[in-house]
Formats: sequence, C-alpha cells, structure tokens
Amino acid sequence: MPRPASPPRLALSLVLSLLPLAPGWAEDAPATPAAAEKTAPSPSRPALEERSQADAGNLQRQLPDKQQQTLQAGQESFLALWLPANAPEAEGVVILVPGDGENADWPVAVGPLRHKLPDAGWQTLSLTLPDPQDSLAAPAEQNPEPAAANSAADASGEKNTKGADATPTPETPGASAGGEPAATSSEAPPAPDPAIERRKAYADRVLARIQAGVDFALQNKPKSVILLGHGTGAYWAARFLAEREPSEIHNLLLVAAEMPREFRPPLEDMVPRLQLAAGDFYYKDRRDDRDAAHLRLQASKRERGKTYVQVGMNALPADPATEQEQLYRRVRGWLSLHLQQAGGAN
Repeated sequence: MPRPASPPRLALSLVLSLLPLAPGWAEDAPATPAAAEKTAPSPSRPALEERSQADAGNLQRQLPDKQQQTLQAGQESFLALWLPANAPEAEGVVILVPGDGENADWPVAVGPLRHKLPDAGWQTLSLTLPDPQDSLAAPAEQNPEPAAANSAADASGEKNTKGADATPTPETPGASAGGEPAATSSEAPPAPDPAIERRKAYADRVLARIQAGVDFALQNKPKSVILLGHGTGAYWAARFLAEREPSEIHNLLLVAAEMPREFRPPLEDMVPRLQLAAGDFYYKDRRDDRDAAHLRLQASKRERGKTYVQVGMNALPADPATEQEQLYRRVRGWLSLHLQQAGGAN
C-alpha cells in the first residue's frame, strides 16, 4: 500500500511544476498602456500659416472688396490688389512685386505707388509673395525618422561584427575574384542637396505668382505691362523676365533693389542683359544701395543698345511722406520719358 505524500513534499512539487509556466505568462500578458503609447503613431502637427497669409487676411478685412483679386498660381491661391486708372483710357498696368516681409499694400514704396500711379493714368496690380525662403518651416531631413536612425545604427553594428581580416569575395561589391575593383555598369547619382531643392521650390512659387499677375494684367489687352519690384521683389521681377522672357513686357523698374539670401545670379549679371528698358531707383546716401547700384551701372556700360537709366534719390527717414512722394515723382517721370512700347519706340 503506497504511502500518502506528506503535505510539505506535496506543496514543494506543486511549486516546482508551476515555475516553467511563468515565462509563458509574461509573453502572453497584454501590453501595458505605457507600451501602447510608445508604439502608437503620434498625430501630425497642422501646417503653420505663413505670415504672408495672415497679412493678406488682414488686408481683406480692411480694404474694399472691389480692390481684391484672388489669383491662382499652381495649387496655391493668393491675394492681389487691383486699382483702375483714374483716366478715360489707361496707359497700361504696373505690377508691383513687394520684397521680403512686405505685403501687397506695404507703406514703403509698394502701397504709395499702388495708390498714386492711378492718378497718372496707370492701373496697378500689387501681388502677395510667399514668406521669405529662410523663414519657412525646417525641412524633414533635419529631423530624421527613428526608423532611419535605427537602420543606420544596425548597419554600423553589423559592420563592426565582421572580422578585421575578412577578405572580399566575388560577390562583395567593389571587388572581383582577383582582388581588382569590380566595374559597375552605372554609378548611383549623387543625392540632391536639400538646400538647393528648397531654393528651387521657393523660386518656382514666386515666379508662378508673378506669372499669374501677368496673366491677369493681360486680360484687358493693356498698352503696356510693367514690372516694378521693391527690395528683394526687384530681384524676383528681374529673374522672372530673365527666365520666362515674356514678349508682352518691355519695361522693368527696380526700387531699392536687394538680393535675397543665398540666391543667384546677382542683379548686375541679369538686369543689363535684359532686352528691355530698365529704370533703377536707388538711395544714394545708403552705402549698400549705392555700391550695389554702381555694380549694375558698370555692367550696363558693357552692353550695347540698352535703355538703362539709374535714378539716385535721397533717403528721408525723418519725413517718410516726402520720401514716398519723391519716389512717385521719379517713377512717374521715368514712365513719361523712357517707357518702351511694344513696338520698340520710346
């Protein structure tokens, strides 16, 4: 007759029989809320509104509806401000291109010319440009995805685990069976520079908006269409004419021209070579303006048959109203004396 197991021995056997099941229980346990939070994808942030969009919204609330035009440039719509000429028959259209940080009714140059030129018989169309390229959101490549970082770490770890004396085999890229470098049928193209790609994308946006403004201005078949750029807007107006070469535009006006950061070519390489009449208005008592204008003047002298006129003005920071009136009178005078019509005659 078998002896019954003693209570201590029975308890010990029960404990030992349950131990192997503990790891299995741990594997089958549901994920904790903390673990679920780590694996759940984070919601994407909504795109921030550009400052230029906010400024355009303010202008839409402040200005009469009849001055506002919504133009389309590719997938983007933007605000332009239109004023008809205060004359029975308009002389043409002046398209105003503001500079970095300026809006379509900026109180320096853009706004005053927009309001005053209609009294001289000109229609005006003032554009809204995107925010300056260096103020836009940082690109995604500056913050690599965790998966990409982990892949790079894994690749580095795999490389370190290989022996230092490992010899290349015929299947090893870059080496043949005889130890000579293997010839590749085609080399992988270099990765595009993110900074260059950003500048190109920004330039495309700006030029598309200027093109939309030109298309709108041409709807009524005006006598003349003139591009007038202020600050960095002068660069974009000149670049538009240099790259697109629109046959309908024969005049370019630059006011206190500036170069946007990191963009090329410089204005002295573009403006003198344009096949049109150009008026270059600069402030002669501002050293940077004066030096840059001097480079453009020297470059213009190397070109033949050009209508390139520089107009030096005095900066009047203590009297902005008089400074803007001075600019208007100089621009109006250039339009009266040097305007190049479609037929080529002044």
